[in-house]
Amino acid sequence: MSTDGPYLAEIAHLMGDPARANMLHALMDGRALTAKELAWLAGVAPQTASGHLAKLMDGGLLAVAVQGRHRYYRLAGPEVAQALEGLMVLAGAQASRRRLPSRVGAELSQARTCYDHFAGRLGIGIHDALVAGGHLTVAEGGYGLTETGEAVFMALGVDPAPTKSRRAALRPCLDWSERRPHLAGHLAAALARRCFEMAWVTRRKDSRAVTLTEAGRAVLAGALPGFRCEAEPAAGMPELPQAAFA
Repeated sequence: MSTDGPYLAEIAHLMGDPARANMLHALMDGRALTAKELAWLAGVAPQTASGHLAKLMDGGLLAVAVQGRHRYYRLAGPEVAQALEGLMVLAGAQASRRRLPSRVGAELSQARTCYDHFAGRLGIGIHDALVAGGHLTVAEGGYGLTETGEAVFMALGVDPAPTKSRRAALRPCLDWSERRPHLAGHLAAALARRCFEMAWVTRRKDSRAVTLTEAGRAVLAGALPGFRCEAEPAAGMPELPQAAFA
């Protein structure tokens, strides 16, 4: 058997431990947390958490920032969040297709962060309004913006000009709760930051769930006619540019 390929089994093993999976999931909102916070979220002792964090660091899944006596852990990059989101899609496919009955499940399905961009019905609503309005074009690695798409982002206070970022400006990211794509990429991240700065969207304490405010709903609906943040029947969804998934 060839050993030249990627260490898929090693990465899968790192993600597969329940405590480490809980830690990684907690970091998917893009924020950095301390070892003590991650230990509590994973339900393990601080000493045990330190061992798990060391393994995740060695595996390249986490990065750490040191401020004074504190060490703050975060996901190593958007590609880690993308892999986790994909695994959550697979995990959800094995479970009941009914909506999660818990309040937390409903809140996450409605609106949440996926690393540094929006997911759930909020993220899908933005994505679908851009597609239906003809604001996206198929581009290498994901989506590009038409002239009207650039105008939409500028109206929302986000500069659509190309940057030196190695990330795609916009790309589809399969949503684990809705089984449909929301919008990822550095422009999607910039839009999320803008929404937080303007309080169009607010964070919820100790959760990836976020709240779309009434002001935010009005702004997005004004800039993106057809924007919805509610569940719709599959037949009513706009057809997606399939080449973007190639």
